[in-house]
Amino acid sequence: MKKNANIILGSYINGYSIIQELFENGVKDDIIVIDVIKDVSAYSNKVKRFIKIYNNIDSLYSALKNLSRSYELLILYPNQDIYIEYLTKLYIKVKSYCFIPFYQPSLIEKQNKIVQYNYCKKYEIPYPKSVYIEDLKDINKIYDLDFPVLIKPSHRDNSSTTIFRNLFLKNKKDLNFSSKLSRHINNGVSFLASEVIPGDGSNIYSYMSYRSKEGKILGEWTGKKLSQFPDDFGVFSSASNNCPEIVAKQGRKILEVMNLFGINQPEFKYDFRDKKYKLMEINLRPMMWHRLGAITGVPLSFIQYLCATNKNTPNFIQNKTDKINYIYINHELINLIYRSNYFMRFRSIIFSKNKNHFALWDFNDPGPFFYSFISIINKYFRYKKRTNI
Repeated sequence: MKKNANIILGSYINGYSIIQELFENGVKDDIIVIDVIKDVSAYSNKVKRFIKIYNNIDSLYSALKNLSRSYELLILYPNQDIYIEYLTKLYIKVKSYCFIPFYQPSLIEKQNKIVQYNYCKKYEIPYPKSVYIEDLKDINKIYDLDFPVLIKPSHRDNSSTTIFRNLFLKNKKDLNFSSKLSRHINNGVSFLASEVIPGDGSNIYSYMSYRSKEGKILGEWTGKKLSQFPDDFGVFSSASNNCPEIVAKQGRKILEVMNLFGINQPEFKYDFRDKKYKLMEINLRPMMWHRLGAITGVPLSFIQYLCATNKNTPNFIQNKTDKINYIYINHELINLIYRSNYFMRFRSIIFSKNKNHFALWDFNDPGPFFYSFISIINKYFRYKKRTNI
């Protein structure tokens, strides 16, 4: 009888955290990584093989079809937005041999941040004042917001390096960028412009859970960011399990009203002006620091494996007693080098009394950590490029 395989779709830190989680929980089925680039996960000795594909849906379908000849069931763990899109479109073709926990026809639409904010408005979940920009005339709507303003693509495609991840407008004069915005809009890209909630990256909180197709929460955890990279509008650099209960309450509510399945992560930012936690976005997949859940007692990817293989799910409870930090030391070192006045924050994170866990580090599996460390300078310049239009 053929055995099952765990297919990690995405080879960055998100994917390696899934690999660690499955391995730590005694999963014996093969682990295979698929991606358009060869990143840290591909260098793990826990991986059976790495398959490089082209950046299109047909290439992914071909890879899955070929693997189905060798395995009974392919359990899919997408950890990049583009793979969520591809699998939503491929579902009918691959459902006979793939486990995809999140499928619904409207899922691609729900990746759109303006759709997420419309749900917030309808169900009274706090969110920042925002305007949707999908046409050239919409650029003028930005003037109606209170500056500073943050502009993001309404739908993020991690495979694209030509569109900025975010654009910070300090004042109305900064709207001279609008000519470059126009170029992207003419190419079919839409944007969400939102008033910036005061405070740095340490005011960002997350709820993350595995929600079954029957709507039952099988595992959940919360945490907060301590810092971001390369600035306070960047990506994860360090995080902790310190988080108020209101974040879990609002997180459960938004997933329920949007009827989202599988692993999802609503992210909130605390606004001290009205003392509300406001939804920033929902990642419909494991994000960069989802490893924090596993090291604090809630292994969501392992829960997905149990569901896929029809095994009972234990009652996982997050450890909130111990104060635990999860740190991507490569990002923290770059922050220390390139960000002025960062030393005090760096010291408070690295030398705190909390228990520190370092992303990618595994004494018995050193490849991913050292591959990432060697590429530290390239990573910095790549992210600098993404923050420019």
